Amino acid sequence: MRLLLCTLALISTSAAQSQQSSTPVEAPTLLQPGKPVERELSPKQVRRFVMSADSGSLVRIGSTQVGIDIVVSIFGPDNAKLAEVDSSGEGPEQQALAVVRRGGQQRVEVRAFDTTAAPGRFSISMLESLSSQQLAALSRFVPPPITRQIVESALQLAGLNYSDAQLLALVQGNDLTQRRGAYERLRAVPLPNSAMPSLFFEPLPPKVAPPNKPPRFAGTRREIKRPANLEDVAYWSLPELAGLVRTRQVSSVELTRMYLGRLRRYDSALNAVVTFTDSLALEQARRADREIANGHYRGTLHGIPYGVKDLYAVPGYPTTWGSEPYRNQLLIATATTVRRLEDAGAVLIAKLSTGELAWNDVWFRGTTHNPWNVAEGSSGSSAGPAAAVSAGLVPFALGTETLGSIVSPSTRTGVTGLRPSYGRVSRAGVMALAWSMDKPGPLCRNADDCAIVFNAIRGRDPADPTTVDEPFPYDAGTPLSRLRIGYIKSAFDATYEAADLDRKVLEVLQTLGAKLIPIELPQRPVDDMMFLLSAEAAAAFDDLTRSGRDTLLKRSSQADGFRAAHLIPAVEYIQANRVRRLLQEDMNTLLDGLDAYVSPSFQGSNLALTNLTGHPCVAVPDGFLKNGDPWSITFCAPMYGEAAALEVAHAYQEATPWYKRHPPAFSGPGN
Repeated sequence: MRLLLCTLALISTSAAQSQQSSTPVEAPTLLQPGKPVERELSPKQVRRFVMSADSGSLVRIGSTQVGIDIVVSIFGPDNAKLAEVDSSGEGPEQQALAVVRRGGQQRVEVRAFDTTAAPGRFSISMLESLSSQQLAALSRFVPPPITRQIVESALQLAGLNYSDAQLLALVQGNDLTQRRGAYERLRAVPLPNSAMPSLFFEPLPPKVAPPNKPPRFAGTRREIKRPANLEDVAYWSLPELAGLVRTRQVSSVELTRMYLGRLRRYDSALNAVVTFTDSLALEQARRADREIANGHYRGTLHGIPYGVKDLYAVPGYPTTWGSEPYRNQLLIATATTVRRLEDAGAVLIAKLSTGELAWNDVWFRGTTHNPWNVAEGSSGSSAGPAAAVSAGLVPFALGTETLGSIVSPSTRTGVTGLRPSYGRVSRAGVMALAWSMDKPGPLCRNADDCAIVFNAIRGRDPADPTTVDEPFPYDAGTPLSRLRIGYIKSAFDATYEAADLDRKVLEVLQTLGAKLIPIELPQRPVDDMMFLLSAEAAAAFDDLTRSGRDTLLKRSSQADGFRAAHLIPAVEYIQANRVRRLLQEDMNTLLDGLDAYVSPSFQGSNLALTNLTGHPCVAVPDGFLKNGDPWSITFCAPMYGEAAALEVAHAYQEATPWYKRHPPAFSGPGN
């Protein structure tokens, strides 16, 4: 096969020529190997050449811009445009390449941009020799031709059918080629994961705003005394632990060392810890002890240890996102939620496992296990937070949810998890998976603990423009008879493994005075909108796919998903978001007049639907399956209605024993 090299060099002309008008189009000049041709090029003028090329020949157009910008187009025998490049780039991209895909005579056109103010002079020539090494070195600059077959394949993905004339206009026109060049130039702009899109998801606020009054937590009704064995407090609630620390029966340092010890002892069974933060934890604990001794008590979380999912940035420690390509990543920023907990006096003792890039419970050191059955995974992607809270290794932890990543591991491990409304908690300093769906939230012993942590981390953050300031009028003493509570009737009527457990929840609520109102969720194509998540995730990790480092991911299916999402048409993404807005409006109408509603955690479309609309939910244990695994029920609410959802959850938990059950292998005497 003969390889052809076509080079261009621009030579500036005198200023006097700048007023020269366009000359008539001349007959094409035949380019022959080794015989350069020189031509002048005035504004808007086109110079035409022809050359004979074999199929697979390489044409290189190297330009030196001096005074003018040029565009070079190559056409095949059938007048189809094979390539188009311009001299407006910088660096190696100026030496644009094109591969001639078909044999025969090729037509080359050289023209000046319409905006060109001055004429220039160029030479063009063909060279026959190009070694395989040279070809390999230049191949990354070769744009594939946009052929009719490629356009037809793209149209099939988009569900479109164009006429022959419309297809020919696309193939011969400039739009597709120019946009491809624009995409390439945009890809050259560095985009860290923290760079948000300019278009923000906007939740629809409830028709009736929640009352603006401070929260009232349950606290503890018993006298708090230090046990002989400090590990007996491993499963105590936050108010109970706070009672020990506030009265200085137990120092924060003692409590921190106890939980660090449990983490180290049991992590070999659970694989829940990515990084221990001992030095930071002991520094924070000592500070808490000094402040409390001096009469400066910050509140319930002061001196209380906790962990974070390893999506949260903490300076001085790796933020791995659970993925081998980011295993040694060090971020300078501090996640806003981590900073707010530090302001509340809490003590960070570990960064806990996340399923790789916020998917599942598998990360670069293996699977995080369920404390109730270490032969199975903890579910995810808030895998480590759920497992560690369940096993009594931390009193609470921070997780995130995009599509079930708090609800699912909370269910599997038997803990209580709050997924706040979209925008209630800042995501600054937290890995982005899907900007319009990510929601940070706490995993705790019970609903009241979730309310305490949520109150500390919620609120507007200038670093996250999607955040809002909304009231949180939680009152742990609210009787259910005062609340209008709905339930998704068709979901509870369905037949599934945990149906009896979930139906008993309704019975308990009724005995507590709740008057349950049957509701049905909007009938929209919820599952069909899930590619929105895929598109945003592929954009968040575009550099991983394009660099080829996606082969380092633990699960090949995740990399395949990113690759497939690059073929989602932009128009379809926008159209799906328009349907999503209709879904938001439907939910706003449905929940008007309700304070909260009850849904099975996984039966029906509620989990996916509310993650799309941004509504809050609380997952709480409601019993055990036949295999011994915990199960859960979810209490949901209108937008920004976390208070009511937590009030219902708290009342239910006070009337049932499930949240007080702990995995036997990790529960010592007194727990």
